Amino acid sequence: MRKSRLSIFKSTSMMISVVGIIMIIATILVVAYVSYSIVSSGITNEISSGTQYDELAELQASYDNLSVKFDSVKATYYAGGADDVQVYNDAKLELARADSAIQNVKSALDAGKPSNEVDSRIEFAKEELKTASDAYNSL
Repeated sequence: MRKSRLSIFKSTSMMISVVGIIMIIATILVVAYVSYSIVSSGITNEISSGTQYDELAELQASYDNLSVKFDSVKATYYAGGADDVQVYNDAKLELARADSAIQNVKSALDAGKPSNEVDSRIEFAKEELKTASDAYNSL
């Protein structure tokens, strides 16, 4: 009987040790996977934000060019009547909205917002810039 109890104790002890080792290995694997995911996501976000900074620079350059165009025709419209001034100011308001949208993209990038949110803000800024360009062309 003693030998039987000793044998059961040994097998139980061995089973607990094996299960413990399996649990430790499983924990290490889970931690490694989570770490890999975090690092991979961080690298992807860095690459994405680099592209987004390039798009922001393009938007800013387009805005600057359009702003120069608006300033070049400002004197012509202000020399005209009140209707001309109103038409110019309405078009200039579209340019101000585009600038606001571009600044919104910049603040999202500076705050480290997720790339999908920054992408949607970039698309909105592109739309606003196109609207401002259309407003200039209609002057």
